[in-house]
Amino acid sequence: METESEPYVRLATLRQLHQVMADMNTARSLADTLQTVADGVVTGLGYELACVNLVRPDGDLVVAAFAGNPAAEALITGRVGSRDSWERRLSMGENWGDLVFIPHTEGWILDDDDVPQWYTDGPAPRFEDEWHPSDRLFAPMFTPGVGGAACGELIGVLSVDRPRNGRRPGAWGREALQMYAFQAAIAISNARLRANMQRALVRLEREQQALRASEESFRQAFEYAPSGMAIAEMGGDQHGRILRTNDALCRLLGRPASAMRRYSFSDLVHPEDIGTLLRTSAEGGRAELRLGRRDGTYLWVSLRNSVVADAADGPRFLLTHVEDIEDRKRRELQLAHRASHDSLTGLPNSAELRARLSARLCKRPTHAALESIDTAFGHPAYDANGHGFDFRPGAEAFDTAFDHHVHTVAPEGELDDGTKGLAVLFCDLDGFKSINDRFGHNAGDAVLIEVARRLSRQVRDGDTVARLGGDEFVILADGLGRADAADLAVRLRNEIIQPIRAEGRAVRVGASFGIGWAHCGMTADEVLKSADERMYVEKRSRPKQHRRAG
Repeated sequence: METESEPYVRLATLRQLHQVMADMNTARSLADTLQTVADGVVTGLGYELACVNLVRPDGDLVVAAFAGNPAAEALITGRVGSRDSWERRLSMGENWGDLVFIPHTEGWILDDDDVPQWYTDGPAPRFEDEWHPSDRLFAPMFTPGVGGAACGELIGVLSVDRPRNGRRPGAWGREALQMYAFQAAIAISNARLRANMQRALVRLEREQQALRASEESFRQAFEYAPSGMAIAEMGGDQHGRILRTNDALCRLLGRPASAMRRYSFSDLVHPEDIGTLLRTSAEGGRAELRLGRRDGTYLWVSLRNSVVADAADGPRFLLTHVEDIEDRKRRELQLAHRASHDSLTGLPNSAELRARLSARLCKRPTHAALESIDTAFGHPAYDANGHGFDFRPGAEAFDTAFDHHVHTVAPEGELDDGTKGLAVLFCDLDGFKSINDRFGHNAGDAVLIEVARRLSRQVRDGDTVARLGGDEFVILADGLGRADAADLAVRLRNEIIQPIRAEGRAVRVGASFGIGWAHCGMTADEVLKSADERMYVEKRSRPKQHRRAG
């Protein structure tokens, strides 16, 4: 039986959570960032209430933002809870990774402390994981460090309440809240950093007499920033050359500061991301790209630029903020792979197969369109297949009436005429159902995995082997003639009928192949239907006892 390592998550939910993260990191001020963090818990994570408790300079925590209930927001926003009370809360209860959960059976002892709260009493839970009104769930936020680690300094606590589904969060929900709290800590730290840097820039412009003090303030903000920072030349022949880096960026890229000064960002960026970097090199530019490390590997980073003036009307420099997003990018790529590939066999799934097939096909001009073009030129400009004639001296032949797409063509007739086309081999396993019925679905899954491996091993690089569903597979093989496609089907069938070890026993399945041909003017579904129909013709043409090897 096919299994999923994580529960099914709707794409709309992931998009919403992605938007929440984006809003959180693009808020204009610290206050906006804090409110966006609270709002994101409600809109993106499925809780009815959320509170951001921010550590003040004196160590106590103030309710800095609230979302989900205007009445509760008016009641507790701005109220302060002592650091001792918060330390007590974070040291009791159950640890869910970095989260702290205090069930209602233990939380009653906290009812009289000085931490602002909105909890109410309620009936006992009806089932094991039902959320009780007095349950408490906290997500501590720590100062982020280079490479995704926490430095250990508490900057605030996220309090959440009332999951919309009425249940305590499961493994995925806990991990989502934990990751959100980590990203929120980065956003809050960066908002503070931006605020400090903006104040430093104002002082540089307005306080000429305090220039040295302002430079020292900026230096400290730059040097001790939790994420990577760099200053580069702006304009001129040396535009983009790195002048200065902080320790965080040097550690991130594994390069000493002295070596960093020999490069510009264009020297470090992945070749495929050069265009992205050039579009980001202006003031306010923002991009996600890969930077090269000393060991030759590349790291995904978020890069953001702003402009710093050395003095009034003096040289201007590009201040670049570099944040490690390798883990997030890896998760995004994993999610994209899961959406386009079969979870059991790892092959492209039905949606990905249709996408790859559709990318090769275009719609031919209609007969009406061809006739109108013929009329416009005064003579035929295209043949019956939509290919253009060379109708002017020295002119190149048109490829199509609408674009320069290289058309996919198919061999004509049943004989091999030498035409090479895109062959679509539809494979249906013979005798597979009996394996499921006799030995169980685990044995069936093992057969499907092995068949997928054998098919992939027999095709060329660049060919596609996809699982359409159940025991049906499709192979896309370009540049084949009819004889080539027939030979490929024979090879694949001979490979499949070899014994397969499943659940400690050797089993056999057969395979029926239908060979269709894709050509422009067809849809992906039409191509697959044609190959499917040919497969059934081939299946019915063979005696039942010959359809599988045993």
